[in-house]
Amino acid sequence: MDVLERIGDQVKSNAVVIYMKGTPQFPQCGFSMRASAALQECGVPFAYVNVLQDPEIFENLPRYADWPTFPQIYIDGELVGGCDITLELHASGELKPMMEAAAAKTEANA
Repeated sequence: MDVLERIGDQVKSNAVVIYMKGTPQFPQCGFSMRASAALQECGVPFAYVNVLQDPEIFENLPRYADWPTFPQIYIDGELVGGCDITLELHASGELKPMMEAAAAKTEANA
């Protein structure tokens, strides 16, 4: 399977997914740490991909949605953005309802 197809499958099959350096339990950069913490605080399960363990995804993810940096957060199959946008959505109270709606939609389609 082509790497962009693999990324597309991950994005479409998970209500919320973060492509990050490290894991939510052991982030390997400050931006990934802050973005994954904001997702965790919402209390909605999410998937993650450690881009440091998959060089193919690390090299090609920026081409997938034309976003050059990590982390990248996708909700309901759409790129939300990186760390700053995620933190802004969390601070404004918009992130949790977005995640809940995506999770409910995914559960309904399962």
